[in-house]
Amino acid sequence: MSEPPLPAAKETGARRRGRPPRTESADTRDRILTAAREEFSERGYEKTSVRGIAKAAGVDSALVHHYFGTKEQVFEAAIEVAFAPALDASGTLADGPPDGVGERLTRFFFGVWDDPTTRTPLLAILRSAVTNETAAAVFRRLVAGQLLRRIAAQLDLPDAELRAELAAAQLVGTAMMRYVIKLEPLASADLEQVIARVAPVAQGHLTNP
Repeated sequence: MSEPPLPAAKETGARRRGRPPRTESADTRDRILTAAREEFSERGYEKTSVRGIAKAAGVDSALVHHYFGTKEQVFEAAIEVAFAPALDASGTLADGPPDGVGERLTRFFFGVWDDPTTRTPLLAILRSAVTNETAAAVFRRLVAGQLLRRIAAQLDLPDAELRAELAAAQLVGTAMMRYVIKLEPLASADLEQVIARVAPVAQGHLTNP
């Protein structure tokens, strides 16, 4: 008596979990990053989940893992991709005389905050960095590693990195009060007025003896 036939094999073209189908649209990755930035901005790092990001992007959680891996990797990718143009533009801070670097840095910094494209990732990273070391590490890499070192490199003074960090602390603190906490009248003050008052303080940190 012959053996009964084996069950038909499952469709050979079926994809494994986490692998996007061939028909996946080209903008899926960008859609996930956009959803991630919005989720991290609204909820912070701790309360954001890969499942929540996937739901907001209209994809399966496995697809998020496929493209980015862990939640930490999603967070870093979402922040860095959005912030990269601003960081590239920061190279112009080295142009011009040292006695104007405080105003250039201040104007650049608040220009980034006033741009909706970069404000969302900044909100995400600041809200998350105060409570989560992973987010804080990303903030350090972006701000200290790619921005402040450029400023310090053009200062022919002792403690250049400390000076740059103190100037950044002034700017970040002001941004927190204006854009995150939204303390009035600072939150609704004219941007030029804010720059005019903060820039000399940043300049003092950068170049005063």
